[in-house]
Amino acid sequence: MSIGVVIGLGVAAALVLLVIWDLAQSKHSILRTWPLLGHFRYLLELVGPELRQYIVTDNNSERPFSRDQRRWIYATSKGEDNRFGFGTDNDLDRAQNHVIVLPAAFPPAMPLPPAGASVPVGKVLGAARGRAKAFRQQSIVNVSGMSWGALSGPAVEALNRGCGLAGALQCTGEGAISPHHLHGGELIFQVGSGYFGCRDEDGNFDLSRLVAQCDENPVRAIEIKLSQGAKPGLGGMLPAAKVTPEIARVRGIPEGVDCVSPPYHSAFSDEDSLLDFVELIAQATGLPVGIKSAVGDLEFWERLADLMGDGSRGVDYVMIDGGEGGTGAGPLVFTDHVAMPFMGGFSQVVKVFGDAGLHERVVFGGAGRLGIPNRAIEAFALGCDWINVGREAMLSVGCIQAQRCHTGKCPSGVATQSKWLMRGVEPRSKSERTARYITGLRDEILQVARAAGAAHPAAMHTGCVTLLEGKEPARPVSEVYGIDPLWSTPSRADLDLLYAEWLLPAAPNDASSSARL
Repeated sequence: MSIGVVIGLGVAAALVLLVIWDLAQSKHSILRTWPLLGHFRYLLELVGPELRQYIVTDNNSERPFSRDQRRWIYATSKGEDNRFGFGTDNDLDRAQNHVIVLPAAFPPAMPLPPAGASVPVGKVLGAARGRAKAFRQQSIVNVSGMSWGALSGPAVEALNRGCGLAGALQCTGEGAISPHHLHGGELIFQVGSGYFGCRDEDGNFDLSRLVAQCDENPVRAIEIKLSQGAKPGLGGMLPAAKVTPEIARVRGIPEGVDCVSPPYHSAFSDEDSLLDFVELIAQATGLPVGIKSAVGDLEFWERLADLMGDGSRGVDYVMIDGGEGGTGAGPLVFTDHVAMPFMGGFSQVVKVFGDAGLHERVVFGGAGRLGIPNRAIEAFALGCDWINVGREAMLSVGCIQAQRCHTGKCPSGVATQSKWLMRGVEPRSKSERTARYITGLRDEILQVARAAGAAHPAAMHTGCVTLLEGKEPARPVSEVYGIDPLWSTPSRADLDLLYAEWLLPAAPNDASSSARL
């Protein structure tokens, strides 16, 4: 036998062993699904920074998440070093709409909590309206509504387990509670216009079924979805390729047919009946009830705030979904041109509630590419009490931004119902990545808040952040968005209660104190 044949057989045997190893390991989704071939991706990723000096794109060019942003998420979720060397590669002298946090001369004189410790929300959810099951969320970072169906079962399970490890909440999405949601993480049950999980045989809302869902599962709050940033005005849509027999059974819909939620609710038709619906659910379950919406018609928010003014009815929280959100499939014109982006839309809603004197009685949540520290910090400075992460959480469990979510052929197994592809997601190992991502993001948000002079992110206000405008003078976000600094923080009483429960001393030099002078 010639030496060439021996070498060839040796190489073939090595490749066979590598394929077997790739299929058996659970660390890398791509290698489990694409044995051998997947190594080329990692090789290109390894030498990418050097190649990009000569060809095509830089670290900040790609969308919706740049290479630097994805690298930060991947490194954080893997527990690797997520720092960057050699300074910024942004041209700050020419940067437009670039967030700059203003460091305080005298930051709070208190140690940071241990890495991974809880960072609770500044307001008690449901307390303002006396809900029987009001509670303080233990994480300022939670997972957005992404239904089982849109995501694979293993991906939903990994996210749920990760939320359990990180003390965060997982929103179910409008596709109902599945067995994959029941692995240790607590839930926000989302009620969409299809009423999946709480509908009768004719597809109408059924209060008794909703109560049963809340009694039988770890549901901490209820979210009524009016619209979502990816496709406002269209309702939800699960492509037929993803409607498996199991999903059809959970949702109560035909198998293998596009599952389309109408763009309107049959249980209410205006702001007045919406508030009646909120109070009906809150009284029946005892749970806090909020609404999720993209921002378009400002008169809706003005009428809602006006009806809430006398205190007899009201939502416990408002979740604003920016137009740049995108875990759902939708027509290009809707994803690109319908609904306000998060910062502009959220600030308008905060202004409406602030003008009405309701900003301290409502808990504000936000979603729409907020899972990167700089955008999260800007959201908290504008008045967010907590943020939800969607696509960033998908990246933490193995998503590679292939942008095939709507086809059912997600190569990493995150957004598909293909049994072969979804085997790439091993829930237990991926859950640890999700937990590390959530806690890592919380830690960085808290560190930056302290640098800005706030003991807690809730205490940040619009004076903590400014925006670069190229050669023009930087503009504070209070000027850009017209928000009074008082509207962007909880009340002093809420902050003092937070510090007491969080085992922090009251901070007289807290950033919120200067906002209230």
